[in-house]
Amino acid sequence: MKLQQLAIGDRFEYDGRIFVKTGPLTASSDDGGQQMIPRYAVLKPLDLPAREEKPGLRRKLDEKTVLAALDDFYRTCNELLDESTLPALAEARQRFIDRIK
Repeated sequence: MKLQQLAIGDRFEYDGRIFVKTGPLTASSDDGGQQMIPRYAVLKPLDLPAREEKPGLRRKLDEKTVLAALDDFYRTCNELLDESTLPALAEARQRFIDRIK
């Protein structure tokens, strides 16, 4: 786990020592003193609550359903927007399609 993934106040182990995150890049050790923790450092989190699995959190979306919903949204926007904004809308639609493929 990386330091950015921890909340301020979370405890973790790094280099065989126990720390508490005190800032975006800093931590306080149990034996006193502040230390910068490198971004590349891999940390062992301590006392983290177990994450509860939420139903549907990892569900897969059907590509055809997503594209159909996008097309419906696009048609509605196309009807509501001014002619001058339609090229930007079409570009945004294409970027969306490119990103999900």
